[in-house]
Amino acid sequence: MAHSEAVVVVNETQVSYIGHDCEVIPDFLVANYGRFATRLDLSFNRLRSLTGLKAFSQLEELIVDNNLLGNDLRLPRLPQLHTLTLNKNQLTDIEGLLEHLQEVTPALEYLSLLGNEACPNQLVSLDKDEDDYQRYRYFVLHNLRRLKFLDSRTVSQVERAEADARGAFMKVVKPKAVQDPTDHRSEVTSSPYSPLPKGSKEGSNHKGVFTKSRYIYYGRNSEGNRFIRNNQL
Repeated sequence: MAHSEAVVVVNETQVSYIGHDCEVIPDFLVANYGRFATRLDLSFNRLRSLTGLKAFSQLEELIVDNNLLGNDLRLPRLPQLHTLTLNKNQLTDIEGLLEHLQEVTPALEYLSLLGNEACPNQLVSLDKDEDDYQRYRYFVLHNLRRLKFLDSRTVSQVERAEADARGAFMKVVKPKAVQDPTDHRSEVTSSPYSPLPKGSKEGSNHKGVFTKSRYIYYGRNSEGNRFIRNNQL
């Protein structure tokens, strides 16, 4: 599919190419804007790869919500990138993603993964609860220690302390299928999530008190701009 430069929105160093069903980053974006863009919004396309992003060496903000990015996602090293939103993609492996981000985005402070299976909340599945989501937050914060904002809310001091103390033990434990050799229809019914530590769940312990995420999609092109320009920092 041909892509026209006429549909690119440019505001100084901010470049938006939203809703054009492109499967790769168009060559003209790389050639014309890669050298100076500090903010790139590629939301509502059909991207499965971010090949070409290496040319955007000055990038500080990358918005790629509502695409088809999966566990094979690879970013070039982006030393100045402080904001990354990957909402509503096809990411399932949170551990692999975090290991990659540790390597290539050392300055990352704002991350949003809502709408991916890797982010266990009710936007993905109704069988997820607050414990699943909070444990995920602790694990992410333990691995990305510079984060100030994750998904729909800022990182609190209490949350940071809990992540530092216990976050390493809160990754998803994938159960091994144990099949009865006499019954080929046997199914694994155990939960893939380990429970939160007792101290995090007791009502008398303030560390366990948090509110349910109230992330709302306000419109077709709203996700890429929703959380770092509202004076929450």
